[in-house]
Amino acid sequence: MRNPLSDKIVSIPPSGIRKFFDIVNEMEGAISLGVGEPDFDTPWHIREEGIYSLEKGRTFYTSNAGLKSLKDEISRYLSRRFDVSYDSDKEIMVTVGGSEAIDAAMRAMLNPGDEVLIPQPSYVSYVPCAVLADGVPVVIELEEKDHFKLTPEKLLEKITDKTKILVLPFPNNPTGAIMERHELEEIAKIVVEKDIFVISDEIYSELTYTDNHVTIASFPGMKERTVLINGFSKSYAMTGWRLGYAAAPEIILKQMLKIHQYAIMCAPTTSQYAAVAALRDGDNDVEMMRESYNQRRRYLLNAFKEMGIDCFEPLGAFYTFPNISRFGMTSEEFATALLKEEKVAVVPGTAFGACGEGFVRISYAYSLKSLKEALGRIERFVKNHDGKA
Repeated sequence: MRNPLSDKIVSIPPSGIRKFFDIVNEMEGAISLGVGEPDFDTPWHIREEGIYSLEKGRTFYTSNAGLKSLKDEISRYLSRRFDVSYDSDKEIMVTVGGSEAIDAAMRAMLNPGDEVLIPQPSYVSYVPCAVLADGVPVVIELEEKDHFKLTPEKLLEKITDKTKILVLPFPNNPTGAIMERHELEEIAKIVVEKDIFVISDEIYSELTYTDNHVTIASFPGMKERTVLINGFSKSYAMTGWRLGYAAAPEIILKQMLKIHQYAIMCAPTTSQYAAVAALRDGDNDVEMMRESYNQRRRYLLNAFKEMGIDCFEPLGAFYTFPNISRFGMTSEEFATALLKEEKVAVVPGTAFGACGEGFVRISYAYSLKSLKEALGRIERFVKNHDGKA
């Protein structure tokens, strides 16, 4: 029998995040600090709207691009929060999570051989999506000394005449790094000068712990060359509702929508009605969750300091990225040993790119009770391995 599989898909490795959690699920007494999922329930008023939509029999397809009422709310939200204006009929589409929007954007924009600049460490989907779209992923290695920010120098080093897209993954998963206004301004100037496009993944935009998030789409000359991607999973604790969106120039969005039509049809109808309630009345929920995450963030950073573990201060998302290189183990070895000896699961930094070596990702999207128990185990692990490097 001939080989039934595509060489391209076989060449792509599975996600490095999932490996440890298959083990955790079978390990009694284990604590997972690896999954990027809020521990909060979806706020009740949002769930109520979803329930009400079912009670009213709203179980039909929506338009491919999404409910008009939801697209209108997304447009108003982006305007009031981030000072960027989009036509809800022509420049916004609702997707099955932000991940679908990333995939559709790359497939709509890339021709074979086009290069996609991907700062790493970063979310695991960018490289595979570029490959699946026949693009060539070009990694930009971010460094702890730069607070894991994308610098103009690093960007310019990697731009060639084949560069078409820059992925901008801030606030960042896994590092928690953010890009401030003056830093984005420098990046925007280069993007315009070099005539490239940006896919800006802003799924953690509401989870920043200094000033408000700034989108690169709001800078002069950038809206027409940016695909802004966001969603409801992180900000509103709606991971299982599977809902995101893309805001982009009509010329790009029209082709993304074509892909969405054939692959998906439309995002879940119940989730879309619930998302309208999230955007209309969810600001207080977001603020409450953000304050709680910030408390946990400070707690973890203080605990790492007391253990003598170096950790860059994350100012966004809900992850820390401590440096574990002093223990003389690779990231994979450290995570494996911690799981076996103390039943605490973290993610090796290399799951987010080779330059993540020497780090692990620890999520604080968990209750303080779970974090305290896990940190007690990590402290014991650290004491047991100090001096063994």
